Amino acid sequence: MKNFIKKKRVLITGATSGIGEACAKNLLAYDVELVLVARDEEKLQMLQNKLQSKKNITILSLDVRKQKEVTKKLSDLDIDILINSAGLALGFEAIDEGNSLQWDEMIDTNIKGLLYVTKILIPKMKKKESAHIVNIGSVAGKIAYPNGAVYCATKAAVHSLGESINADLYATNVKMTTIAPGAVKTNFSNIRFGGDHTKAEAVYNGFEPLVAEDIADAIVSVLNTPKHVNIQYMDIMPTAQRNPYLIYKEVK
Repeated sequence: MKNFIKKKRVLITGATSGIGEACAKNLLAYDVELVLVARDEEKLQMLQNKLQSKKNITILSLDVRKQKEVTKKLSDLDIDILINSAGLALGFEAIDEGNSLQWDEMIDTNIKGLLYVTKILIPKMKKKESAHIVNIGSVAGKIAYPNGAVYCATKAAVHSLGESINADLYATNVKMTTIAPGAVKTNFSNIRFGGDHTKAEAVYNGFEPLVAEDIADAIVSVLNTPKHVNIQYMDIMPTAQRNPYLIYKEVK
């Protein structure tokens, strides 16, 4: 298999869990240099130790929601590949019962954080022979569902931003991809339900969901393409799921 991303420098936000962590593990086999970004420095150090390849890994404690911090810590970086994986869902209530502080955190992370990081890295990426941005969207960004208004809206924004950024990158060598997963069993639901493990597990009962490695495999496949190939959008769902409303669950 050809390796089109060998020696590339890859920055991953939200790198200490879920899809971000799975991407980091997967990409090391392609001989890339990793810049792993997350808020918790202790978790970053644990991940670096787990990956056992410190010579190719830089860790960077950073809150993507804080624009000044993003600018200060990322402005000097020269990145070939950006994976915007930082994101979360909080709460599961109707709009009139929602928690506005949770809304702010989702908007600040899922939309504004993505914008802050992307904006600061794009100028150098545009000068390269080849570069690539991958944003993690969601099937919820295409089809909204009850009790998830703000989360669905943030992922719809991620999808729209992917299209707009792609257009802004016209006449450059920077590729732009939006990945839209369906049901993926990570820490996502635990966070959404405030650590209620029973509620989180119930989301995936009766069918086989995707796991983070499934999405990471797809992302690496998208990245490892020739310079002239730009896969702009990809839906990925478990076979049991066809959209947010159609998940076939076996009753035992």
